[in-house]
Amino acid sequence: MTPTVTVERRRRHTLYFLEWAAAQRPVHLDTDIDMTRVQAHRAAARDHGRRYSVVSYLLYAAGRVLDRHPQANAAMAPGWPGLLRRPRTVRFDGVTAKLALDRPVEGERTVLSALVPGLEAASLREIQERVDRYRGEQAAELPEFRGVRTLGRLPVPLGRAAFAAALRDPRRRAGVFGTVSVSSLGHRSVDGFHSAGGTAVTLCAGRVVDRAVVRDGVVVPAPMMRLGLTFDHRVIDGATAADVLSDLRHTLEAFDDGTWAQDPGPDSRGAASAPRPLGGLEQGTR
Repeated sequence: MTPTVTVERRRRHTLYFLEWAAAQRPVHLDTDIDMTRVQAHRAAARDHGRRYSVVSYLLYAAGRVLDRHPQANAAMAPGWPGLLRRPRTVRFDGVTAKLALDRPVEGERTVLSALVPGLEAASLREIQERVDRYRGEQAAELPEFRGVRTLGRLPVPLGRAAFAAALRDPRRRAGVFGTVSVSSLGHRSVDGFHSAGGTAVTLCAGRVVDRAVVRDGVVVPAPMMRLGLTFDHRVIDGATAADVLSDLRHTLEAFDDGTWAQDPGPDSRGAASAPRPLGGLEQGTR
């Protein structure tokens, strides 16, 4: 049997990214998050005629948490490592998510990266409106993805050079590549996964499913979500990454943006308290 050789065009941006990201030193963490309050808020929103996706809550939490942990909202300065260059990192003023989307590009299934900026201050409604912009099957035709379409048409040497040039200036990095990567496979039967999105922190959300948990000595069902966090060990250490993951867990489990009264039910973790700093998709539209 003769194999079929396919020339990749629509996925070239992904392949260029993987070549570039090979310099990362990824380390993986994960935790289970009780989504009781988030699910209660989603139900209250539906009663008020609004729909919020799980990934929007994760984006909301990521913006607040990385704003509290600026050392994780960072990247390696371009040009490092070098024999004579001192290691340097770049910290960003705002939080911009690079949200992975599974969308067709000219008939071929492709992963697109959509930017969601200003997460440190954006409301949940503003985040959802941005996510909704990328929901349609024609999302690949939006102006934001013109660069992806161009990379698929350029000769490979020029495409690689253009990709590298876009990331060379750290002042442009957030507007090209984001400061945190977010991906979700919760629309499938996926409990957990890890990926390295090219940023100091990558968040990977699995599905929300009822599991048995213990509250006040009693086994009860609760909607749980596995959240993976991959961090670039060149930028931050494990203790900082663990602080970020713990803060994300608390922020989601204690979620309350003040829009509607909630009845989240019993929570032995004290989820009724306000979020606080803790010490030191693919479709993304569920």
